[in-house]
Amino acid sequence: MRLGLNLGYWGAGNDADNLALAQEADRLGYAVVWAAEAYGSDAPTVLAWVAAQTQRIDVGTAIMQIPARSPAMTAMTAATLDTLSGGRLRLGLGVSGPQVSEGWHGVRFDSPLGRSREYVDIVRMALRRDRVAYEGRHYVLPLPDGPGKALKLAVHPVRERIPIYLAAIGPRNVELAGEMADGWLASFLSPEYAPEMLDAVRAGRQRAGAEMDGFDVVATVPLVVGGDVAAAATSVRGYAALYVGGMGSREQNFYYALACRMGHQQAANRVQDAYLAKDYAGAAAAVPDEFVDATSLLGPRDRIAGRMRAFAEVGVTTLNVVPFAPSLAERKTALRTAADALELSAVAE
Repeated sequence: MRLGLNLGYWGAGNDADNLALAQEADRLGYAVVWAAEAYGSDAPTVLAWVAAQTQRIDVGTAIMQIPARSPAMTAMTAATLDTLSGGRLRLGLGVSGPQVSEGWHGVRFDSPLGRSREYVDIVRMALRRDRVAYEGRHYVLPLPDGPGKALKLAVHPVRERIPIYLAAIGPRNVELAGEMADGWLASFLSPEYAPEMLDAVRAGRQRAGAEMDGFDVVATVPLVVGGDVAAAATSVRGYAALYVGGMGSREQNFYYALACRMGHQQAANRVQDAYLAKDYAGAAAAVPDEFVDATSLLGPRDRIAGRMRAFAEVGVTTLNVVPFAPSLAERKTALRTAADALELSAVAE
């Protein structure tokens, strides 16, 4: 198993700190640093800046939103960023959610599976430098009734194949990641619930005639280092409440649905009710201890090492940490502790 660093969204007032964290992760031998986007900062610009100021660490989009760009534009961006970084890009894609897709990008949130399938097909076609001619339900290139022509990417990417990851939460989407992608970006994955999710990945791999070897299962986990596990969990509650209670509507929130599938429906209802009523403290307090602990790395180094072993044993191959601590110095210490814990766990690649 390898370690990654997830920087989340840019522009929250700690951008210099995030760059310093990426550089520390690079120095420590972390495999990849990821940046996110929603309706603020975009991921590729951030990663170009990070890549220019790091040496070895891969840079990953977690995620670039499918409704935000045409597949050809995503291929252009990926080829450019891979070239600028010297072949260090990991291209993470996802459909986002209906609020952002329809409210921000003006793209209907319909048929996310079919749209994702066609999108990845076209991105791969473009990155192979094939002439892009495609006739699908959601994408038709060139348009059949105009002067458009089938074009191919005008630049040569550094690598013949840039790894593509899909962010997925629902079982069918996870299965699609196994079938179409080189890796799966998982959120709120716990070792206890992971086998069910990984069965979906395997089903997708089997459909594609592929094995699990070489497929990257990426889990993003909050990281809080300290002797008091309960206090560490408290640091993460607001983060969990935001996703379970506030990332979407009452009718459609993928993280709420995941918490319910994990056996926390009553608690998830309380979190969502409080969050939608703008009682954010109440929403955080309603997040169950076991949910936070199962989906995070909490406590001293030895305990973190044990949890790392549990993630590795169920098939996680990259563990992305999100260090929670008040200061940059403490977050750097957390990164070093995680690196030490991985060595102690004896599951490091």
